[in-house]
Amino acid sequence: MASPGTTKRSRTRRASESAFGLLLLAKNVTMALVALLILVAGVWSSWADAKPAMLTKGLERGTVTVAGCDDDWCTGSFAPARAGGDSHRRVRVDETVTDGVGDRVPVVVKPGTDEVVRTGAGGVLHAWVPFGGALLLGALVVAGGLGMRRTAWALGFLGAALLGATFATLTV
Repeated sequence: MASPGTTKRSRTRRASESAFGLLLLAKNVTMALVALLILVAGVWSSWADAKPAMLTKGLERGTVTVAGCDDDWCTGSFAPARAGGDSHRRVRVDETVTDGVGDRVPVVVKPGTDEVVRTGAGGVLHAWVPFGGALLLGALVVAGGLGMRRTAWALGFLGAALLGATFATLTV
């Protein structure tokens, strides 16, 4: 018997409320997994360039003098920082980290390739640009899919700050 002031609900109504609760839980879990997948993908795509830019111990460091640029890459001659280092004739560097032909950029050689990665603050920040984009995209998923507005604002702010800092260090 129901206590005074409460309404007795039918079994059908209670079952539908439970099913709706399960659907809401499934939606929240799915959105959380999508946001996590976006952030992990951002870290994964950034790590290939971030690792040599940040952890230069044991890698060949030097300077590249840019001789020419294509659509996405610039090529130039590599001068090793230490005497007796392996001098590469031509190496390639991402065009966005140079000021064009004649620019001298401090770099580190990716092991086993003719590709170099810029070192220093500008190089490290540039390496993490895909993660900054993932933070911005993840913020949209967190806000729209999970309804966590403050967390989304924090993610978006961190992503925008990372991209802004990269732009500032590479243009100065």
